[in-house]
Amino acid sequence: MNNATVSAKITSQEKRLCELIRTVGHGELRVIIQDNKPIRVEELKRSIKL
Repeated sequence: MNNATVSAKITSQEKRLCELIRTVGHGELRVIIQDNKPIRVEELKRSIKL
């Protein structure tokens, strides 16, 4: 794997997404992306396996 340096700047939406991921702990998130930016995150509240 290449260790190239990434020079892209993090947007405020991307920063908020990273913070959210770190606070969730466990579970499932759905990230809605528009114009190459995360605009909304949906958290799965309940899943029932039959």
